[in-house]
Amino acid sequence: MSKKQKKMLARIIISFILFLTVVFIPINNKYLQLIAALIPFLIIGYDILLKSARNILHGQIFDENFLMSIATIGSFVLGYCNGTGDYDEGTAVMLFYQIGEFFQSYAVGSSRKSIAALMDIRPDFANVEINGQIISTAPEEVEIGSITVIKPGERIPLDGIVEEGNSSIDTSALTGESMPRDVAAGDGVISGCINLSGMLKVRTTKQYGESTVSKILDLVENSNSKKSKAENFITKFAKYYTPCVVFAALALALIPSFITGEWAKWINRALIFLVISCPCALVISVPLSFFGGIGGASKSGILVKGGNYLEILSKAETVVFDKTGTLTKGVFKVTAVHPEKISESQLLEYAAMAESFSNHPIAQSICEAYGSDTDSSLIKNYEEIAGRGIKCTINGKLICIGNDKLMNDIGADWHSCHHVGTSVHIAVDNFYAGHIIIADEIKPDSKQTIQSLKKNGIKKTVMLTGDSEKVGKHIAEELKIDEVYCGLLPGDKVDMVEKLLNETSEKGKLIFVGDGINDAPVISRADIGIAMGAGSDAAIEAADIVLMNDKPSKISDAINISKKTLKIVYQNIIFALTVKIVILILGSVGLANMWAAVFADVGVSVIAILNAMRCMKINKN
Repeated sequence: MSKKQKKMLARIIISFILFLTVVFIPINNKYLQLIAALIPFLIIGYDILLKSARNILHGQIFDENFLMSIATIGSFVLGYCNGTGDYDEGTAVMLFYQIGEFFQSYAVGSSRKSIAALMDIRPDFANVEINGQIISTAPEEVEIGSITVIKPGERIPLDGIVEEGNSSIDTSALTGESMPRDVAAGDGVISGCINLSGMLKVRTTKQYGESTVSKILDLVENSNSKKSKAENFITKFAKYYTPCVVFAALALALIPSFITGEWAKWINRALIFLVISCPCALVISVPLSFFGGIGGASKSGILVKGGNYLEILSKAETVVFDKTGTLTKGVFKVTAVHPEKISESQLLEYAAMAESFSNHPIAQSICEAYGSDTDSSLIKNYEEIAGRGIKCTINGKLICIGNDKLMNDIGADWHSCHHVGTSVHIAVDNFYAGHIIIADEIKPDSKQTIQSLKKNGIKKTVMLTGDSEKVGKHIAEELKIDEVYCGLLPGDKVDMVEKLLNETSEKGKLIFVGDGINDAPVISRADIGIAMGAGSDAAIEAADIVLMNDKPSKISDAINISKKTLKIVYQNIIFALTVKIVILILGSVGLANMWAAVFADVGVSVIAILNAMRCMKINKN
């Protein structure tokens, strides 16, 4: 609890005790009665009165402070003028209003603390190794290429590549995953994670402003700037609603009074009308619901850049996926080795030696499958042929490795393979020696993703890929995706998304999920763009939502969170408006007193806020 909240709690307790004292101790003198009643009233309400006066001077008249000031001061005036000395209602209204305000402040503070604790990933320092010495400095001052030393228990300050050491790192604050990840030399690490065991030396690849932790903090801190339609509606509603009810209350006080001459009766009803009409429940609970929903999503490793995206997500009808790096791991792997007339090990050795000079992902996957070091001194006459493959001499034998075009060029009698993937053909002295199949692995949760999306009401799933039709259709069939379009360039993907957008219903929304730099234009064009956290910076920048743990199954979780958040928002709007309208009508005809007005204002606010706070604890399932 903050100092300000503690001070307010003390004021509430003191005012409440003095209020009870005034109520239960009889005072016969009317002037002493007024003074005694004003003491608890001013203790609890002086700040509301001052805010109201200050706002009037600045031309900002119609707000909840004005409503409460007019209603409570009017109650005191009526109590004095009619000679009853009954000031209890005025003090009680202000007291309960401040109790409601205290509760609101505490609720918002709790939500912000929950998110702050969740996103407590900002590194305080970076240990930089310079000429064998460790110097502690601010992360913002560390340059790209510097060696940072992270001891066990310390937070990784900047994105980079492990140069030395082995350890486990806790990624839960970024990805929502509780299982630590093992890292060793050559592995990439991202800022904000905690080093759990061994010491690591990491070469930085990004400056602090471009690092993962900096971008995440920026996303969360600025998420409130992008309001949902519901939030914008409530803001506009309060702007016009408040002056309307003030003039309605004025009409209720004056018109019947001129007709009947019962001024005290109708002014009292008008004051009750003002207290009932205070829009606190809506103004506080709706933004708090979205804030809580964004925080709940962050806890699951889903970063939503604003309440508007959370709202749009709940209306998703079509989900379009990129293939590589989104539904598949984006890492090529040897899935089959089919030799002819030589052994499998010999075929793989020839292929690995021929590809050892190449940085192409396919070449790297073959060398990784071979698993041993190659002797480059045995390789002669190395020639890389664009769009074909590689020719070289190994131990006096002419080795040709590449696609079917290369095999045709040299006259080798090659054949296709029934396995799905990229075929790498090998010929020895122009005789066909076999082929190796390279394929991208499907992510473990991709199939579950498509199933859960369909259960979640998604009408159509689509996959767009630049890969061959054979590979693309195989992946789509295995995952049971509704439609697949293959052989697409980045511009083709944008055109296809435009077409799919035209096919969605009037209220339906389209989601595109991708990870590569070539996906950024499509992500920007979709109603909601989702980027995988391990994807390119361009995709993450363009996206409206980022999945930090790289699991496509989080898309369904995000949709669930958005739907539950919107359900809570609409519950609050309907509940608050219904109660207020009913009690406004009852108050205007004299069937609701000031205590009913207190419930319509403070009680409804407290209930709505309690309901809104459920968003912070939304279960994704």
